[in-house]
Amino acid sequence: MINEIIEKGLYDFCEEVGSWQEAIEKSCEKLIEKDIVDENYPKQIIETVNKYGPYIVLVPGVAMPHCQECAQGVKDTAISFMKVNKPVVFDEDDREKDARLFFTVASTNPEKHMENICELSEILCNEEVIEDLNKVGNLDDLIKVKEKYNI
Repeated sequence: MINEIIEKGLYDFCEEVGSWQEAIEKSCEKLIEKDIVDENYPKQIIETVNKYGPYIVLVPGVAMPHCQECAQGVKDTAISFMKVNKPVVFDEDDREKDARLFFTVASTNPEKHMENICELSEILCNEEVIEDLNKVGNLDDLIKVKEKYNI
């Protein structure tokens, strides 16, 4: 999975963002640049988080921005990765919902969508992987994590 993210150039690293909305927009930038989604996709995710709360924070420190499979504006299937050094706050009252790692999922195929989410969830169950991903600051670091865990 990380290999595909690297090969497609769907990764980003930044110091901080101003809000969780900005984090979602930024996490979608590479997907927009590569014409995998259009500009409406991050807006749909933000609307859904506003409606249902920070459902995208799977485990403390890790968010998986996504909208329902086959969401409007999704042209292809892919996952992007973004690491933010300063935690992004989704809920001031629940700091367990802060996130620094963003895996943004877009899919035109419902089966592949579920497959990607399952594979990603499996990877994120390993606390060592999360720990190492939290230390990455550039592409070389990301490649080392990919190689270390064969992900």
